[in-house]
Amino acid sequence: MSRVGKLPVMVPAGVDVLVQGDQISVKGSGGALQLKLNSLVSLVNDAGKLSFKPINDSRAADAMSGTMRQLVSNMVVGVTKGFEKKMSLVGVGYKAQATGTKLNLSVGYSHPVNIDMPAGIIVATPSPTEVVVKGADRQRVGQVAAEIRAVRPPEPYKGKGIRYADEKIAIKETKKK
Repeated sequence: MSRVGKLPVMVPAGVDVLVQGDQISVKGSGGALQLKLNSLVSLVNDAGKLSFKPINDSRAADAMSGTMRQLVSNMVVGVTKGFEKKMSLVGVGYKAQATGTKLNLSVGYSHPVNIDMPAGIIVATPSPTEVVVKGADRQRVGQVAAEIRAVRPPEPYKGKGIRYADEKIAIKETKKK
């Protein structure tokens, strides 16, 4: 059995987990998330302790039990604490400004780039060269951060562009004569 799948998911106080058929809903102070359960995995809710077991001994069911366990664990963490991605803008004149559900980027193009945030995602700019993406759904937070980074990915010679705060860029050496 999957090592991750063996671990139970502890549901903290203030979080409601509801299983209806093949849907699981998690509600907390940070919002509400839903997920469709895979047919290869059975879920047992034992007084705030969620256990995932594969239906049969197949390799796919074993792998899916660990995957479902981690997805539900991320849902529980998302509705309690939430997830965030920090990004930084590196380059002369590069700046970002968050207004409501929009992010306005000036990153060296002839025009500003406006990005609309989907529902459930909050964007903040503590300084003009920092962007923080927050939300309850880990996948959506990562996807929005990747879309922001794709506007101007870091280039390998000077390192200019939009990068994650913890990202290391390998700077290439320029050609020598």
